[in-house]
Amino acid sequence: MAKLKEIPVYLFRGFLESGKTLFIKNTLQDPYFSNGEKTLLIVCEEGEEEYEPGMLAETNTVAEYIEDEEELTAAYLESLDKKYNPDRVMIEYNGTWTLGDTLMIVSPDRWMYVQTICTVDASTYQSYMGNMGAMIVEQYRDADLVLFNRCNLETKKSFMRSNVKAVNRRAQIMYEADPESEFNEEEDDLPFDVNASVIDIADDDYGLWYMDAMENPDKYKGKTVKFKAQVYKGPMFPKDVMVPGRHAMTCCADDIAFIGYMCKGDSVKGFKKKDWVYLTAQVKVEYVPAYKDKGPMLYAQKVEKAEAPKEQLVYFT
Repeated sequence: MAKLKEIPVYLFRGFLESGKTLFIKNTLQDPYFSNGEKTLLIVCEEGEEEYEPGMLAETNTVAEYIEDEEELTAAYLESLDKKYNPDRVMIEYNGTWTLGDTLMIVSPDRWMYVQTICTVDASTYQSYMGNMGAMIVEQYRDADLVLFNRCNLETKKSFMRSNVKAVNRRAQIMYEADPESEFNEEEDDLPFDVNASVIDIADDDYGLWYMDAMENPDKYKGKTVKFKAQVYKGPMFPKDVMVPGRHAMTCCADDIAFIGYMCKGDSVKGFKKKDWVYLTAQVKVEYVPAYKDKGPMLYAQKVEKAEAPKEQLVYFT
């Protein structure tokens, strides 16, 4: 039995007016991406930006438009596959539709999803997160690439990056400047001194430190950190092991997770689950079975009982 020719599928997600159409148009016209291949473009959302017939013809692209989520059926997608026999498929998904595994279930057998790209309007991101965080996070929770566009000097890259990484550790993050504004491409300065003899992390900065240590563990290798945290101890933990961490709100009250790194040392033995402590510890980078990978491992130097902070939840700001 002959093997089906696999067709790569690129899924584009993002809230309304987040820049999906413009990004797709630029991609289709990029000579490194297009070399005469036939592209089937399935458009599930029509915004202010449009696909010009001339551009579609020049890039050997055919566009099909879907207005109702119920039209997205296995039979319909099979009919498009047979009608156009494309070399690749690009799907501009509707930012208000739920996704789940719907597309993977109804797609033709030879379609292979190779990349999910999420576009985000950096100029509205913070306000949108405050009002409809769950809907925004849903767009990039499973994305391979998150592109923040329309960035300017006011763009808080650390805030955006931390929010994405809190729910999607593997996502690649890129920033694109607003063509009418200036933009500093360098990462924001951290609110603590990573070169201090003891890196003192304020309560409000724990989330930023946690994400930065996850992304750049070697930056903290061999260094000493101090922060306030709540103790977690699993039923199978040895007496000298705990996870000091904080509960973090990634988008809304229904999406709260405990974030922390493994910690070992004799001085943790006298503390129990849910205790609040001041921890001073040296950071090492090593393979940790709980991570299933290499990462920060804390070795306690001093543990002191502490009062709970006024704001117990961590926000990635």
